[in-house]
Amino acid sequence: MPENVSEVDNCVESLKELGNTLYKEGDFAGAIQCYTDALKQANEKVERAVLLKNRAATYLKQEQYSKVLEDCNESLALVPHDPKALFRRALALEQLERIDEAYKDAKEVQELEPQNKALEPVLRRLYEALQEKVKMMSQVSNKVSQMFQCAFDKDSDLEKCNKALNNLLVLARERAASALMMERDLIEKLMELLSVNKTSEIQLTGIRLIGELCKGNVERTKIIVKKIGMPWFSDRFLSQDEQYINAVEYCIQTILKTLGGLEASKEEKEKLLKENALEIDTIMSVLLCSVTSRVISGIGRDAILEIITRNVDYQALQWAEKFVKAGGVTRMMEVSAELPELPYESNMKITESTKTLAAVCLGKVYDNMWHDLAKQDFINKVEDFVKDKLLGMEIEDKVRVASSLTTLLRGPLDVGNSIIAKEGFLEMLLVMANSGDTIQQKVSAEALIAAASKKDKAKSIVSQGTNILKSLYQSKDDHIKVRALVGLCKLGASGGTDASYRPFAEGSTLKLAEACRRFLIHPAKDRDMRKWAVEGLSYLTLDAEVKEKLIEDKPAINAMIELAKTGDQSVVYGCITTLVNLTNSYDKQEIIPEMIELAKFAKQHIPEEHELDDPDFVTKRVRVLGQAGVTVALVSLSKTESKNCKELICRVFNALCEHQDLRGLVVQQGGAKVLIPMALDGTDKGKKQAAQALARIGITINPEVAFPGQRACEVVRPLLQLLHPDCKALENFEALMCLTNLAGMNLTVQKRIMKEGGFSKIEHYMYEDHLMLKKAATQCITNLCSCSEVLKYMEGKNDRVKYLLLLSGEQDEEELETGKAAAGALAILTSVSKKCCQKIFDSDQWLNILQFLVANPDPDVQHRGVCIVHNMMTKSKSIAEKLIETSIMELLMALSQSDVGNPKIREYAEMSLKAAEEWKLIKANDGEEEDGNSDVD
Repeated sequence: MPENVSEVDNCVESLKELGNTLYKEGDFAGAIQCYTDALKQANEKVERAVLLKNRAATYLKQEQYSKVLEDCNESLALVPHDPKALFRRALALEQLERIDEAYKDAKEVQELEPQNKALEPVLRRLYEALQEKVKMMSQVSNKVSQMFQCAFDKDSDLEKCNKALNNLLVLARERAASALMMERDLIEKLMELLSVNKTSEIQLTGIRLIGELCKGNVERTKIIVKKIGMPWFSDRFLSQDEQYINAVEYCIQTILKTLGGLEASKEEKEKLLKENALEIDTIMSVLLCSVTSRVISGIGRDAILEIITRNVDYQALQWAEKFVKAGGVTRMMEVSAELPELPYESNMKITESTKTLAAVCLGKVYDNMWHDLAKQDFINKVEDFVKDKLLGMEIEDKVRVASSLTTLLRGPLDVGNSIIAKEGFLEMLLVMANSGDTIQQKVSAEALIAAASKKDKAKSIVSQGTNILKSLYQSKDDHIKVRALVGLCKLGASGGTDASYRPFAEGSTLKLAEACRRFLIHPAKDRDMRKWAVEGLSYLTLDAEVKEKLIEDKPAINAMIELAKTGDQSVVYGCITTLVNLTNSYDKQEIIPEMIELAKFAKQHIPEEHELDDPDFVTKRVRVLGQAGVTVALVSLSKTESKNCKELICRVFNALCEHQDLRGLVVQQGGAKVLIPMALDGTDKGKKQAAQALARIGITINPEVAFPGQRACEVVRPLLQLLHPDCKALENFEALMCLTNLAGMNLTVQKRIMKEGGFSKIEHYMYEDHLMLKKAATQCITNLCSCSEVLKYMEGKNDRVKYLLLLSGEQDEEELETGKAAAGALAILTSVSKKCCQKIFDSDQWLNILQFLVANPDPDVQHRGVCIVHNMMTKSKSIAEKLIETSIMELLMALSQSDVGNPKIREYAEMSLKAAEEWKLIKANDGEEEDGNSDVD
């Protein structure tokens, strides 16, 4: 037993020593791992305390201040009053802006170690910060008092009250002010004011103030929710004011984001989800009950659907399975079955977007059913709803089932297909379509359109339903006529982009497109009919002839763009699919010649691409759309919660950004702003398309213009996602070029690139055989070299400086730009680091490469070369001695006398010789004799 204890002690000690070594070398991740492994085995209190405070020191270097705090607290619990643990905790508290606590810890360290020199500047800094905080708190307290008086005084007029609430909203963004407001019972006062004053301005500012107070503070959020109560929030959805509903939606989403830690680290998020499960589930249950309420407004219902959709995902609040168990599927089906045409007092109020949002929500929930039992439970709930409705004798029940089926076919398609595949269901729809009743015809036509979603399904409907759709198209009711038209369009386009397959007669698609066009541009037609017309075009534009005819029709293009600008969720699919087809930005199957020959031999059908889909025609169509203002439409459409629709939007954006002359328009019209969130959240293909579009923008447009302010930092992560082996070389190259431009902006962006792990991803491409990738990566690293983190990497025990030197010596004309970039990086590094200067001698070829650079006929290369030599000459005498002993000395003498094109080259040569004089390695008059000029600096 003692031997085992001894072995453990030795293991802990060796891990600690290794961690200390890695810490000194700057390998903080490795040091943390060593300390963590040691802590798993260490049992003795003092030993654990030492390991914890060592790990805290490492976290401090990585700027992970919350973790520093945790480790220091645990260490001090084991060994109280430890100066090092207190000092490190003080530094972390300072960064977390908890100045009072930081100063208290620092004062305790001073009492324990009065001679601690490192503490003096920290203590002085904290004292000044504390004084400033006291002063600021006094000012904040006065402001809060004044605003409270103006806002909550019964004698205040409306304008004065609203202005005071807006000022409180601004103050609430400051931690000290928001804490003070809560201490002074802001919520109670605000609730009283909102219950009395019903003016829209006061109500809007009030809900915004609540949302701001809930942002990022879990404890405060829980207090606010408890004081206000969720019923109060659900009652807000009765409003018909869209701006107010948006504010309520934002407020509830902020509460959920804070309680669920949606912006925290993975570990913190899991912890918060567990701790706040009761509050989160209560909020979601209230929302779920409210979604079928008969008293809330249509836009209020849409807001609830958006909140639920946003949070059911496993990456959000993981609420999908709870949603199903809580009866969410049945409630969503009830919303889907709602029809404004059925005039009952008990009807739910819905908008044109409601059913689309319900479809997206159901689709998202079904996608998050991770096992077969969960999926089956979802399907069972749907089947139970359908069965209950069909048991009724009223025709209304069948109409509602058909309506809900359409929603299913637009959301969880597999579930919808399983329902329509049941015996007699398709026949029921065909009977309804042939009934002569307007409502039945409308809902059955919509269901038939949605059912023809796949080629095999379309074939069965072509055989059974084409004649009925043609019959419906003869209806005098335009709403039925346009739906039948869309059904015919969908069936007519079931061959996709295959020019050799057409289910209808030659020329039929062009006739159908013309019919859709008439509905789209007719000013007397309402939005519902224009929406269906665009959906018809979304299928027909798979035909290249229709694309060409449509793109030349300016009134139709403008009408479609204007429809998209409305932001109506029900028009998203039709508009964006049409745009994807026009720009050919859909996925194209790679054609392998050998497979074509094999298919011919096997007498299989071979798809053919239309000649009007050649690149020249596609380019023309993209330019027409770009000039017509399609970006504005895409920005409006991007508000959808459907990730699949967002992917399509990103595809069109990327098609636009492929053309350099359209990138400026994309930025001017707000495209770059909406691309960033879509590049971070969406389908894998969608994120890649958005990231590539951003990269293309950042290559040709000044990043300060394209991505102003904080946006420059936000775009870093999407670009780094393109630096992946699964991405194409073009995507890698464009991302590297954009990152190069971003890295040249400022230190803040450079630090963000480093923080996101960009250095290793970028550096990887410096070793590629692909010359363009190697050049772009080297240029990017060069722009990052002014960042202190990069300098640490270069100074570490590695061959990075050596590799840069070897790249600098590339004489191949194709790699000239790479060599220039590498030499530029060395010039930056050697200007600030003696160690980097010394590491140049690690290469056996250092002399040949420096000679090549200094004597190079290219002025840019030569300028970098003499700059490197100058840096080395000035860093230390030993380095200068090595250089003076070589032919570099003669080259410097020659350059100092010659009349070179770039005066900087001569200046650096002269300064290098001056440094050699100061090191007493050469005599001043030696330089004068060689120079023949008495005017030596």
